[in-house]
Amino acid sequence: MISKRLLGVLGGMGPLATIDFLSKLLSATPAKTDQEHIPFVAASIPQVPDRTAAFLGEGESPLPGMIESGKRLLDAGASLIVIPCNTAHLWYEPVQEALGVPMIHLVDSAVEDAATYLGRPADRIGLLATDATVASGLYVNLKSASSAGVNWLLPTAGEMVDLVSPGIAAVKAGDTKLGEQLLAQAAAALGKRGAKAIVLGCTEIPVVLNDANSPVPVVDATASLARRAVAWAMGRIDVPVPAVVPIFPAAPAAAA
Repeated sequence: MISKRLLGVLGGMGPLATIDFLSKLLSATPAKTDQEHIPFVAASIPQVPDRTAAFLGEGESPLPGMIESGKRLLDAGASLIVIPCNTAHLWYEPVQEALGVPMIHLVDSAVEDAATYLGRPADRIGLLATDATVASGLYVNLKSASSAGVNWLLPTAGEMVDLVSPGIAAVKAGDTKLGEQLLAQAAAALGKRGAKAIVLGCTEIPVVLNDANSPVPVVDATASLARRAVAWAMGRIDVPVPAVVPIFPAAPAAAA
């Protein structure tokens, strides 16, 4: 039987990041048997246009492809959707408006966890993310209770060009060793400038960077989203239905 709380994962941005999210979804679930794991459906369609290129005006919008993938999830019975891609959240509102189902915001989740590292007003939180996520202010301009006290520390332009962007590209290309090397250097640079912790604000980054190999404690945005998705699926938290009229209404939920 399909659960009333069937999670939909709008993935493919990129494929390895989606697999990493699904792995962390399982790790976050307190299950001892197959049947105790949460039900989910995933749409991993990598042909969605590049989000950073679209933001910079150098490529097609990913919105139609994201909505199409979301419609697949609705057709499969999903009653809440998550998107394990930070930059894709630049289109979060129009996606939710089109689909009309509850969604958990990845950036909100990560910032809430990052705030736990703040002990003094002068404490700084570093951010490693794509050009588009950094330039758009997706994290820095977030308006939420958790973000109010965050003093963000961003990579320099040189660090973005030499370390962060090529590190992310290396992970996407399957060269995780190079990706780890470059992104660890970027994390170290933020640490030297005073970051108390670093938000891994691109879902490719935690594929290769974690507390074990980072010189500074990290906040894994992918894991943050996974924990909240599990909490919703297990009925521990509720996510409000958006006050919109969806273009693609969800099918009636099946009985649990």
